[in-house]
Amino acid sequence: MIKGFYSAVSAMIARLKQQELISHNISNLNTPGFKQTLTSMEEFMNVNVYSASGASTSGQIQALGEMGLGVSAAPEITDFSQGSLRGTGQVLDLAIEGDGFFNVETPEGERYTRDGRFTLDAESNLVTVDGYFVLSETGQQITLPEGEIRISSDGEIFVDGSSQASLGLAVFEDPSGELIRHPGNMYESTGQPAGDPAGSIVQGYLEMANVDPAVMMTEMSKVARAYEAAQQMVQSQDELLGKAISVLGQY
Repeated sequence: MIKGFYSAVSAMIARLKQQELISHNISNLNTPGFKQTLTSMEEFMNVNVYSASGASTSGQIQALGEMGLGVSAAPEITDFSQGSLRGTGQVLDLAIEGDGFFNVETPEGERYTRDGRFTLDAESNLVTVDGYFVLSETGQQITLPEGEIRISSDGEIFVDGSSQASLGLAVFEDPSGELIRHPGNMYESTGQPAGDPAGSIVQGYLEMANVDPAVMMTEMSKVARAYEAAQQMVQSQDELLGKAISVLGQY
Protein backbone atom coordinates (compact mmCIF):
# COMPACT_ATOMS: atom_id res chain seq x y z
CA MET A 1 0.00 0.00 0.00
CA ILE A 2 2.87 2.35 0.74
CA LYS A 3 4.04 1.80 -2.85
CA GLY A 4 0.60 2.94 -3.97
CA PHE A 5 1.14 6.19 -2.07
CA TYR A 6 4.48 6.67 -3.84
CA SER A 7 2.85 6.23 -7.25
CA ALA A 8 -0.04 8.59 -6.58
CA VAL A 9 1.96 11.34 -4.88
CA SER A 10 4.69 11.25 -7.54
CA ALA A 11 2.00 11.73 -10.20
CA MET A 12 0.59 14.74 -8.32
CA ILE A 13 4.05 16.36 -8.04
CA ALA A 14 4.80 15.74 -11.73
CA ARG A 15 1.47 17.20 -12.81
CA LEU A 16 2.08 20.31 -10.69
CA LYS A 17 5.37 20.81 -12.55
CA GLN A 18 3.57 20.44 -15.88
CA GLN A 19 0.94 22.94 -14.81
CA GLU A 20 3.65 25.41 -13.82
CA LEU A 21 5.31 25.20 -17.25
CA ILE A 22 1.99 25.55 -19.07
CA SER A 23 1.13 28.63 -17.01
CA HIS A 24 4.55 30.12 -17.81
CA ASN A 25 4.00 29.54 -21.53
CA ILE A 26 0.54 31.12 -21.45
CA SER A 27 1.81 34.16 -19.52
CA ASN A 28 4.31 34.80 -22.34
CA LEU A 29 1.85 34.56 -25.24
CA ASN A 30 2.56 38.19 -26.20
CA THR A 31 6.31 38.19 -25.51
CA PRO A 32 8.20 38.61 -28.81
CA GLY A 33 10.74 35.87 -29.48
CA PHE A 34 9.56 33.70 -26.57
CA LYS A 35 10.05 29.95 -26.99
CA GLN A 36 7.74 27.60 -25.11
CA THR A 37 9.04 25.06 -22.60
CA LEU A 38 7.82 21.48 -22.83
CA THR A 39 8.08 18.43 -20.59
CA SER A 40 6.68 14.90 -20.42
CA MET A 41 6.33 12.08 -17.92
CA GLU A 42 8.94 9.39 -17.25
CA GLU A 43 9.22 6.51 -14.77
CA PHE A 44 10.36 7.62 -11.35
CA MET A 45 11.81 4.39 -10.01
CA ASN A 46 11.37 0.62 -10.33
CA VAL A 47 11.87 -1.87 -7.50
CA ASN A 48 12.21 -5.64 -7.61
CA VAL A 49 9.25 -7.71 -6.35
CA TYR A 50 9.79 -11.14 -4.76
CA SER A 51 7.55 -13.93 -3.58
CA ALA A 52 8.29 -15.54 -0.24
CA SER A 53 5.80 -18.38 -0.71
CA GLY A 54 7.49 -21.68 0.03
CA ALA A 55 10.57 -19.94 1.38
CA SER A 56 10.08 -21.54 4.79
CA THR A 57 10.43 -25.04 3.31
CA SER A 58 12.71 -24.53 0.32
CA GLY A 59 14.68 -21.59 1.62
CA GLN A 60 14.35 -19.84 -1.77
CA ILE A 61 12.73 -16.52 -2.69
CA GLN A 62 11.25 -16.29 -6.17
CA ALA A 63 11.71 -13.11 -8.23
CA LEU A 64 8.41 -11.98 -9.73
CA GLY A 65 9.63 -8.94 -11.69
CA GLU A 66 9.61 -5.19 -11.18
CA MET A 67 7.08 -2.69 -9.85
CA GLY A 68 7.05 1.00 -10.70
CA LEU A 69 6.90 3.60 -7.94
CA GLY A 70 5.29 6.30 -10.04
CA VAL A 71 6.35 8.98 -12.47
CA SER A 72 8.35 12.19 -12.53
CA ALA A 73 8.55 15.13 -14.90
CA ALA A 74 11.17 14.62 -17.60
CA PRO A 75 13.86 17.31 -18.07
CA GLU A 76 12.48 20.50 -19.61
CA ILE A 77 12.93 21.01 -23.34
CA THR A 78 12.75 24.39 -25.07
CA ASP A 79 10.87 24.35 -28.36
CA PHE A 80 12.85 26.59 -30.74
CA SER A 81 10.42 26.35 -33.64
CA GLN A 82 9.68 29.52 -35.59
CA GLY A 83 6.97 31.84 -34.31
CA SER A 84 4.74 33.92 -36.57
CA LEU A 85 5.88 37.40 -37.68
CA ARG A 86 3.83 40.47 -36.83
CA GLY A 87 4.30 43.80 -38.56
CA THR A 88 4.83 46.81 -36.30
CA GLY A 89 6.11 49.47 -38.69
CA GLN A 90 8.84 50.38 -36.19
CA VAL A 91 12.24 50.87 -37.87
CA LEU A 92 14.22 49.12 -35.13
CA ASP A 93 11.83 46.22 -34.61
CA LEU A 94 13.58 43.23 -36.16
CA ALA A 95 12.63 39.60 -36.67
CA ILE A 96 14.71 36.62 -37.75
CA GLU A 97 13.00 34.43 -40.30
CA GLY A 98 14.82 31.12 -40.04
CA ASP A 99 17.73 30.08 -37.84
CA GLY A 100 19.79 32.37 -35.66
CA PHE A 101 19.84 34.55 -32.56
CA PHE A 102 20.76 38.17 -31.94
CA ASN A 103 24.00 38.54 -29.99
CA VAL A 104 23.62 40.73 -26.90
CA GLU A 105 26.03 42.04 -24.27
CA THR A 106 24.78 41.91 -20.66
CA PRO A 107 26.53 42.52 -17.32
CA GLU A 108 26.74 38.72 -16.94
CA GLY A 109 28.35 38.23 -20.36
CA GLU A 110 27.18 37.54 -23.90
CA ARG A 111 23.66 36.27 -24.31
CA TYR A 112 21.42 35.32 -27.25
CA THR A 113 17.82 36.24 -27.96
CA ARG A 114 15.12 36.16 -30.65
CA ASP A 115 13.44 39.24 -29.17
CA GLY A 116 14.07 42.01 -31.69
CA ARG A 117 12.52 44.97 -29.87
CA PHE A 118 15.48 47.32 -30.30
CA THR A 119 15.92 51.04 -29.78
CA LEU A 120 18.65 53.68 -29.47
CA ASP A 121 19.79 54.83 -26.02
CA ALA A 122 20.91 58.35 -25.08
CA GLU A 123 24.34 57.74 -26.66
CA SER A 124 22.79 56.38 -29.90
CA ASN A 125 23.81 52.80 -29.07
CA LEU A 126 21.56 50.04 -30.38
CA VAL A 127 20.08 48.33 -27.32
CA THR A 128 17.42 45.78 -26.41
CA VAL A 129 14.14 46.59 -24.69
CA ASP A 130 15.97 45.96 -21.38
CA GLY A 131 18.86 48.27 -22.26
CA TYR A 132 21.48 45.64 -23.18
CA PHE A 133 23.86 46.37 -26.03
CA VAL A 134 23.16 44.66 -29.35
CA LEU A 135 26.46 43.44 -30.81
CA SER A 136 27.76 43.53 -34.36
CA GLU A 137 29.19 40.56 -36.25
CA THR A 138 32.62 41.56 -34.88
CA GLY A 139 31.32 41.56 -31.29
CA GLN A 140 31.29 45.35 -30.92
CA GLN A 141 28.58 47.67 -29.67
CA ILE A 142 26.65 49.36 -32.48
CA THR A 143 26.48 53.16 -32.44
CA LEU A 144 24.43 54.85 -35.17
CA PRO A 145 24.42 58.47 -36.37
CA GLU A 146 21.22 60.37 -36.97
CA GLY A 147 19.47 59.67 -40.23
CA GLU A 148 17.20 57.23 -42.03
CA ILE A 149 17.91 53.67 -40.89
CA ARG A 150 17.56 50.71 -43.21
CA ILE A 151 18.52 47.15 -42.33
CA SER A 152 19.03 44.59 -45.09
CA SER A 153 17.95 40.96 -44.96
CA ASP A 154 21.53 39.87 -44.15
CA GLY A 155 21.71 42.23 -41.15
CA GLU A 156 23.73 45.11 -42.62
CA ILE A 157 22.70 48.47 -41.14
CA PHE A 158 22.59 51.57 -43.36
CA VAL A 159 22.05 55.15 -42.25
CA ASP A 160 21.18 57.53 -45.10
CA GLY A 161 22.50 54.91 -47.50
CA SER A 162 25.88 54.55 -45.77
CA SER A 163 26.83 51.18 -44.23
CA GLN A 164 27.49 51.45 -40.48
CA ALA A 165 27.66 47.89 -39.12
CA SER A 166 26.27 44.38 -39.49
CA LEU A 167 24.23 42.64 -36.84
CA GLY A 168 25.85 39.68 -35.14
CA LEU A 169 23.71 36.58 -35.64
CA ALA A 170 24.61 33.27 -33.99
CA VAL A 171 23.45 29.89 -35.27
CA PHE A 172 23.56 26.70 -33.19
CA GLU A 173 23.32 23.15 -34.52
CA ASP A 174 21.27 22.02 -31.51
CA PRO A 175 19.77 25.04 -29.70
CA SER A 176 17.79 22.90 -27.24
CA GLY A 177 21.01 21.17 -26.15
CA GLU A 178 23.43 24.11 -26.35
CA LEU A 179 21.42 27.00 -24.90
CA ILE A 180 20.42 27.60 -21.29
CA ARG A 181 17.36 29.76 -20.65
CA HIS A 182 17.85 32.92 -18.57
CA PRO A 183 15.37 35.55 -17.35
CA GLY A 184 14.51 38.34 -19.76
CA ASN A 185 14.02 36.09 -22.79
CA MET A 186 17.77 35.47 -22.99
CA TYR A 187 19.88 32.35 -23.52
CA GLU A 188 23.43 31.47 -22.55
CA SER A 189 25.50 29.21 -24.77
CA THR A 190 27.39 26.19 -23.44
CA GLY A 191 29.46 26.05 -26.64
CA GLN A 192 30.33 28.08 -29.69
CA PRO A 193 27.98 29.04 -32.55
CA ALA A 194 28.22 26.70 -35.52
CA GLY A 195 28.91 29.47 -38.01
CA ASP A 196 26.23 28.22 -40.39
CA PRO A 197 24.32 30.81 -42.44
CA ALA A 198 21.61 32.50 -40.40
CA GLY A 199 18.07 33.29 -41.46
CA SER A 200 16.89 36.57 -42.93
CA ILE A 201 16.35 39.80 -41.02
CA VAL A 202 12.91 41.35 -41.51
CA GLN A 203 12.77 45.04 -40.58
CA GLY A 204 9.60 46.45 -39.06
CA TYR A 205 8.45 43.04 -37.80
CA LEU A 206 8.65 41.04 -34.58
CA GLU A 207 8.64 37.28 -34.17
CA MET A 208 5.86 36.37 -31.77
CA ALA A 209 5.87 33.58 -29.19
CA ASN A 210 5.55 30.07 -30.63
CA VAL A 211 2.82 29.25 -28.09
CA ASP A 212 -0.55 28.01 -29.35
CA PRO A 213 -3.14 29.14 -26.76
CA ALA A 214 -5.67 26.50 -27.83
CA VAL A 215 -3.13 23.71 -27.36
CA MET A 216 -2.04 25.12 -24.00
CA MET A 217 -5.61 25.32 -22.67
CA THR A 218 -6.26 21.74 -23.79
CA GLU A 219 -3.08 20.56 -22.08
CA MET A 220 -3.97 22.45 -18.91
CA SER A 221 -7.35 20.70 -18.79
CA LYS A 222 -5.74 17.28 -19.30
CA VAL A 223 -3.15 17.91 -16.57
CA ALA A 224 -5.86 19.08 -14.15
CA ARG A 225 -7.87 15.88 -14.70
CA ALA A 226 -4.77 13.72 -14.26
CA TYR A 227 -3.95 15.55 -11.01
CA GLU A 228 -7.47 14.94 -9.69
CA ALA A 229 -7.22 11.22 -10.55
CA ALA A 230 -3.92 10.93 -8.64
CA GLN A 231 -5.46 12.81 -5.72
CA GLN A 232 -8.35 10.34 -5.59
CA MET A 233 -5.85 7.48 -5.61
CA VAL A 234 -4.12 8.96 -2.56
CA GLN A 235 -7.47 9.08 -0.75
CA SER A 236 -8.21 5.47 -1.70
CA GLN A 237 -4.80 4.32 -0.50
CA ASP A 238 -5.31 6.17 2.77
CA GLU A 239 -8.66 4.44 3.32
CA LEU A 240 -7.19 0.99 2.54
CA LEU A 241 -4.28 1.58 4.89
CA GLY A 242 -6.65 2.65 7.66
CA LYS A 243 -8.75 -0.52 7.20
CA ALA A 244 -5.64 -2.71 7.20
CA ILE A 245 -4.39 -1.19 10.45
CA SER A 246 -7.86 -1.58 12.01
CA VAL A 247 -8.06 -5.28 11.05
CA LEU A 248 -4.52 -6.09 12.12
CA GLY A 249 -5.12 -4.34 15.42
CA GLN A 250 -7.73 -6.96 16.29
CA TYR A 251 -5.14 -9.78 16.36
